Amino acid sequence: MTLDVIKAIILGIVEGLTEFIPVSSTGHLLLVGHFFGFDDEAFGKAFDVLIQLGAILALLSIYFVRLWNLFLGMFKNREDQRFVIGILVAFFPAMVIGALAYGIIKSVLFNVWIVCAMFLVGGVVLLWIDRLNLKPRYHDVKKFSLPMYLGIGVIQCLSMVPGVSRSGATIVGAMLFGADKRAATEFSFWLAMPTMVGAFAYEAYKDRAELVGGNMMIIAVGFAVSFVCGWFVVKTLLDYVSRHGFALFAWWRIIIGALGLVALALGL
Repeated sequence: MTLDVIKAIILGIVEGLTEFIPVSSTGHLLLVGHFFGFDDEAFGKAFDVLIQLGAILALLSIYFVRLWNLFLGMFKNREDQRFVIGILVAFFPAMVIGALAYGIIKSVLFNVWIVCAMFLVGGVVLLWIDRLNLKPRYHDVKKFSLPMYLGIGVIQCLSMVPGVSRSGATIVGAMLFGADKRAATEFSFWLAMPTMVGAFAYEAYKDRAELVGGNMMIIAVGFAVSFVCGWFVVKTLLDYVSRHGFALFAWWRIIIGALGLVALALGL
């Protein structure tokens, strides 16, 4: 039990710290499971689903007041109404493709070789976007055009390949469409809300039988750790990327991806 609790803490840290930065939480969890043997019976689908809920609730708790004001503004403020529509437009592609391709994604793409390769590709893309001499036209997430919201949503679908990163795809897409680094990162938080809640609800429904029989002590530990780490990341990320960009995350991806491919090639 003690060893399982330690594993739950480690996985909770990995989920919470990586969910909202452009490094792919799913990819990290798959690599940790593969290389450190965290795939035993105590850590089944119920654990994966519920520690993700910890990260989701961290984001929702920080944005609660803004969400409430947005909800109230939907009934009288055209800007708020337009922003809600924009979020839903951006979410729509992932909702459709995720539902239609769920089986293929889980059975084919959840592969550690693919994860490591995508880490490398994503790292190079982040370095490229970070060094482009872009001329941002949008500094406020509520000012994006509706076609821009849709375009970001389409690009987000690339993150269904483990290792790509949902936040990374969203940020890169938003910047290519004209958002500055801070606005692109902030919109990744807003788009994460329906995307993550939708993915959580779908996974929870598919694996509802396992949710009842999970080891609740281990799940509770992983959930709590994921919540705390996710809360810290959401509170600090916007200021960090505004000042330093994405180079740290890019090099992290490249290093982890390269080391992972070497380890896999050696049969580890």
